Amino acid sequence: MRRFSLWLRGQPFVADALLAAGLFVVEILVFVSSADGLNGPLFLVFSVVLAVPVAWRRRFPRSIAAFTLVATGICDIAGAMVGDAVNGHPATLALPIMLYTLVAYVGRVQGAVYAVALAAYSVASMLLFDQPIFTTLLFGALLYALSWLAAEFLGARRAYDEATQARLVVAEYDRDRRAEEAVIAERTRIARELHDVIAHSVSVMVVQADGASYAIRRNPERAEQAVANISATGRLALAELRRTVALMRTSPDSDDMPHYGTAGLARLVEMMGRAGLYVELEQTGNLDDISPAISLGVHRVVQESLTNVLRHAGHAPRAVVKVVREEDVVTVEISDNGTGTDAVSSVDGGGHGLLGMRERVAVLQGTLHAGRTPHGSWLVRATLPIE
Repeated sequence: MRRFSLWLRGQPFVADALLAAGLFVVEILVFVSSADGLNGPLFLVFSVVLAVPVAWRRRFPRSIAAFTLVATGICDIAGAMVGDAVNGHPATLALPIMLYTLVAYVGRVQGAVYAVALAAYSVASMLLFDQPIFTTLLFGALLYALSWLAAEFLGARRAYDEATQARLVVAEYDRDRRAEEAVIAERTRIARELHDVIAHSVSVMVVQADGASYAIRRNPERAEQAVANISATGRLALAELRRTVALMRTSPDSDDMPHYGTAGLARLVEMMGRAGLYVELEQTGNLDDISPAISLGVHRVVQESLTNVLRHAGHAPRAVVKVVREEDVVTVEISDNGTGTDAVSSVDGGGHGLLGMRERVAVLQGTLHAGRTPHGSWLVRATLPIE
């Protein structure tokens, strides 16, 4: 049943068709159980007219709601004209179903208009067809109120699910970013080891070769020893080089690497917006023609700052991002709405946060300022030289 329920969530028309079929089956059961008091052909016609359109309630909610209300009124009039119980249709439950649909999938304003129309229809039905006032009002008000409350609950649940999904996307993006930075750090370490191996070994070999060239005639034994040292050092360097290069042999596909610059900032702001952070982006100058290292630095500073605002800026967080590219420098400013705490300045358990931003900016020979402003907001300002 759980698998079937999850499958129905992805097939809304099938679910609505099953609901319409259920209403029609109830109509048939009522018709079979009390066929003597009903006008058979007319009852069956209105059974189809009232039940079948429910299958399209989410595709055309406004049209189906209006059609259902009009069809119900015609059904009541027809019942009064033939003088039997033709107006006793269980399929009139389509009215609260359509009220629920409008509130949940269209909006409260359309739902309120439809609720007023239903109230007017109920009053007119009591006056024209001599229905019991107390029972009709109580049952109708209770049924329509339950429909509205169910729609509100579903809307709140859907909004919560969407916000949770958006935050999961941010969490996954942050996790991928951390994994990417871990890979970059490891490659930097390997590159440093590679440099150390080559620089050290080649320096030793050069010194030994120079010594051997001077001693080859005067002291052949020392020259032989120097040549032996060159050979041993070369073999050791070659082994270390092979080991290090083997670690770097697999490189990521360029298509899988994230794209930065103007498009990257826009994508980051959009993603944060879906997670519940309202971001204003103000960009001056072109970021697409600067070096990848500077572009990545700008992206990381904005990303880390917005992540901290989302985590620590409290209810309804807001942030303003200003990126100004000048002739020889790029300035980045990120400020929040000042409703959070100084927790944004802390360094998280993963080794990132403010300390990570300072290290990244320092590597790029830039400057970073982070702290509270006199207005109470948290401001991060980074200046990165283009060259």
